[in-house]
Amino acid sequence: MPCLLLIVVLAFPRIVLALMFLFSNYLGRAYDNLIVPILGFVFLPITTIVYAWLMNAGRPIHGINLLVLIVAAVIDGWKLKVPNWITFPLIVSGWVYSTAYFGWAGLGWSLLGTAVGLSLLLPAYAIGGMGAGDVKLLAGVGAWVWGGATFYAFCVSAIVGGGIAIAMVLWRRNWRHHFYQFLDISAEIVEIRDPNALSAIAAERKSRMLLLPYGIPIAIGSIAYFLWMGMLI
Repeated sequence: MPCLLLIVVLAFPRIVLALMFLFSNYLGRAYDNLIVPILGFVFLPITTIVYAWLMNAGRPIHGINLLVLIVAAVIDGWKLKVPNWITFPLIVSGWVYSTAYFGWAGLGWSLLGTAVGLSLLLPAYAIGGMGAGDVKLLAGVGAWVWGGATFYAFCVSAIVGGGIAIAMVLWRRNWRHHFYQFLDISAEIVEIRDPNALSAIAAERKSRMLLLPYGIPIAIGSIAYFLWMGMLI
């Protein structure tokens, strides 16, 4: 029976939402107003249903974030890409959660957190230093935990990323090559200062680079910070 219900939800999420609204108080117990479920009905019906289920079942919301970050890290390590089907629902569900729990002020803080997450990694993306999926993943973190926590999670992620990068270089036993490559990239950033040109150079050099899937440091750093601050219920 649970498997059949899951299939129905995945196949006809908007019909399920409409039935919930008409014949139960399921959505009313999860959301303080109708605006959020209406927006969810239009844009992200499955996310709206999952959130209502979590709230009605009393399950930990931030535990879902942990799972999403782990899945994103695994896919990024495997395919060197964080797909949109992970990042976009993460971002929008953060907006939904913040609005449902804290009203319009919560939505404002959530949007600000999203902007913080984007702005922290956009410079690296603009010069070809990482993929768009990594940027959107941190934006999704910001949508859930807002600006301040996102900044600190980013700082921890940067430290983790630096440590992983050093370990990868040591493992390849080609320290001198990567050290001079790092100096060349730093010099290009200082001298060229044109994001488009730097991005083109990075794309041309990509096949010769030791690539770090940055979704992995984001996941490890964010989860470590959340654990340290007691944010994982």
